[in-house]
Amino acid sequence: MEKTNKDRFIVSVKVGPKGQITIPSEARKMFNINEGETLMVMGDKDRGIALLKADMFYSLMEER
Repeated sequence: MEKTNKDRFIVSVKVGPKGQITIPSEARKMFNINEGETLMVMGDKDRGIALLKADMFYSLMEER
């Protein structure tokens, strides 16, 4: 894990045989991600993949 400051970090994760990844504990703590929570996986072919907590995603969609 390489930390750049208290609000950012860079980490590599490996994709397992079932396509699963583990979210590092630092990220889970920073974004208050708890066991059993639902995350949205968003993808853009040019921009990459992003994860967002489902409640935050739905809140953002309501604002539109």
